[in-house]
Amino acid sequence: STDTTDQLNKNPVEGFSAGLIDENDLYRWEVLIIGPPDTHYEGGVFKAHLTFPKDYPLRPPKMRFITDIWHPNVDKNGDVCISILHEPGEDKYGYEKAEERWLPIHTVETIMISVISMLADPNGDSPANVDAAKEWREDRHGEFKRKVARCVRKSQETAFE
Repeated sequence: STDTTDQLNKNPVEGFSAGLIDENDLYRWEVLIIGPPDTHYEGGVFKAHLTFPKDYPLRPPKMRFITDIWHPNVDKNGDVCISILHEPGEDKYGYEKAEERWLPIHTVETIMISVISMLADPNGDSPANVDAAKEWREDRHGEFKRKVARCVRKSQETAFE
């Protein structure tokens, strides 16, 4: 709905911009996320797509990075795995509380804030990318940092294509 778009244009959040991929399709958004300062992702410009289900806001959108990104909570296909994007209700595995998961009050803005904080502070406990999580734990300033730096450089070259 246009009110979401208006809302975003009125309150642009530090660190990202968002808009429809195609004006005729309100369910697919493209977002650009700026790597947060003082993190390995600083200087990166990461492009992602948000796909909203027809019954949004009862169910969460899916988010996928289009730009290559190396991160414990992003799988190799670019799919973002964070609590706020998980289906509402109790977690059958007991890892997450219901209030950490999707709630209909969430907006593109609250999702972006969560993703930016995920970049700043990965959750290594339930990783989507096991290799990245292992490097984050064991070699944060070596191999992990090198792979992220490659993604940051590549993101800068491809950001505005």
